[in-house]
Amino acid sequence: MNQSVAGEAFGFARRLRPANCPRDWRDLDRAVWRWVMAHGGDELTASGAAWASHAEGQGHSALPLSLPDAAGRPLLEDAHRKALAGSPLVADLAACETAEGRPFVLDAGHLYLLRNHRAEVEVARALRGRRDAARVPVRPIGDDDLRTLFNGSWLDAEERQRAAVRQAAGRRLMVLTGGPGTGKTTTVLRMLLGLSREHQAVTGQVPQLRIAAPTGKAAQRLAESLRQGAERLRGGAQPLGEEWAPHMEAVLAADAATVHRLLGSRGRHGGYAFHAGEPLPADIVVIDEASMLDLSLLRALLSALRDDAVLVLVGDADQLTSVGTGSVMMDVVQALEDDPRGDLVRLSHCFRADVALVPINEAVRAGDVAAFDAAIAAAAGTATVHPVPDAASLRRRLSAWARDLLATLEAVGIHRPVVAHDSHALAARLAVLRRQQLLCALREGPFGATRVAASIAARLRAWDQLSAWAGAAWYPGRCVMVTRNDHAARLYNGDVGVCVLVDSGDGRPLLQVAFERTPDVSAVASDPSGAGVRLLDPNTLPPHEDAFALTVHKSQGSEYDRVAVLLPPDAESPMLVRQMLYTGMSRAKSAIELWAMPDVTGKALSTRLARHGRLAERIGG
Repeated sequence: MNQSVAGEAFGFARRLRPANCPRDWRDLDRAVWRWVMAHGGDELTASGAAWASHAEGQGHSALPLSLPDAAGRPLLEDAHRKALAGSPLVADLAACETAEGRPFVLDAGHLYLLRNHRAEVEVARALRGRRDAARVPVRPIGDDDLRTLFNGSWLDAEERQRAAVRQAAGRRLMVLTGGPGTGKTTTVLRMLLGLSREHQAVTGQVPQLRIAAPTGKAAQRLAESLRQGAERLRGGAQPLGEEWAPHMEAVLAADAATVHRLLGSRGRHGGYAFHAGEPLPADIVVIDEASMLDLSLLRALLSALRDDAVLVLVGDADQLTSVGTGSVMMDVVQALEDDPRGDLVRLSHCFRADVALVPINEAVRAGDVAAFDAAIAAAAGTATVHPVPDAASLRRRLSAWARDLLATLEAVGIHRPVVAHDSHALAARLAVLRRQQLLCALREGPFGATRVAASIAARLRAWDQLSAWAGAAWYPGRCVMVTRNDHAARLYNGDVGVCVLVDSGDGRPLLQVAFERTPDVSAVASDPSGAGVRLLDPNTLPPHEDAFALTVHKSQGSEYDRVAVLLPPDAESPMLVRQMLYTGMSRAKSAIELWAMPDVTGKALSTRLARHGRLAERIGG
């Protein structure tokens, strides 16, 4: 199409306006409507296409043709469906064999944007292929191997962990899911050792392993957990023998990265360095926090893997789904849950010393209101519920929360200078970040994380000990979260730091921001002491924001001793879903507070987030 014709079509599309445009359509959805009209479609087809775009904006990979609106009426009437089936812009797979060349696809009662249909089909095909490629292992994991890998332990509570380690060898796909404290990471380490030994038995060489996660913070945390697990295995009551030494070295040589970095993302230019034509040089790939993966990212990952590579997906399928399209971890687990082939293992036993919160999390996961109320009552002192009906009650709760935070900061001497090499004092200050955390269902508004964090910051800054920094952007005790990756500074989206006062030696203390130094797994040989503290100039940080309150989404993968979860008082809020509540409350290790009205809590417990699409169905064949 030449520029004059394209310009004429674009101008025509801009002049079009959808009649009775639904209030919740985005600008993008309206643009899709106009595009369809400008390219020969009728109003019914344009409306269906705009609703498909709207569905994608809400995370769905497809729009079910029978989906009702808020009043219970079908979004798409019979006339819409007939128009879609007969449109030259829509590939109706009930009447044709291919979707190529059409921007929209009708498939088994669902309307797709072409890219989402293509991604769903390719992901399902790749996962089925990996499942079908399973074979009898050359070096199966026996009971003696399991006793060695579990330091001589054979507890009943470890039965599912042993099953995961035993079943992984010989597979091209292994999925491990479970809640906090169920030992997913320790199980992954043992699985990797078994997979490495199997690879060597088949090829004569130890494998090249890569570990990754959707966020840099999660990837580094997995690396650190593997390093700590390796130290425990080496120093246990029944240390690993020489047979396992090269495989432990292979694990410790693994590079930790985000999934985007693993694939060689080209950023704003689009695409990845590794793809079907240039496969990723890895024999075994582990993806942690896989519930954060969206459909397009999993498609890119599967495309980049060699056919003979092993993929291990790890995560909690009951957590919030990705911010992008689809709910791939939930769909994969749903498709494999009752399949006897054994490429999914769900861990359920919690190994934490304080198990008072486990029944609460299980009740939330199941959406059982009665069990939730009973679990809260049974955990009195460990779990509390505070009704927060309005802004005034929220201010009172925030005032008490800020007092506790201030007491914690004062206890570690946050306002006093510390010498840069005093790792113990710096670690104590950094540990404040894991002591308590307020999590919000919303980001914006009076009950959102942004405004709540600002309110806590204002209360802290009123402390007399911080008067020297009145009006300054930075002050001792300010907690921040990085919001954009900075590979040069080795800071990643989700990293959290605390501002500290450092003795510069000349009598003029400097403000620095302390971050956890989490080495790659391979750094264990050069840094046997493990994680330390990094000090950075506040003016050199990548984009960041206050972290006194976070959204539940931002907290995924993190754990804190004490957590408060704030829900908005509006029971009609679309954020009130079971996965959000489960994700927030399961971040707590020792104590949990729920700031919410009873009807709001009931709405969240009874509303399960379900994203529309057919991935689980396609994986099942």
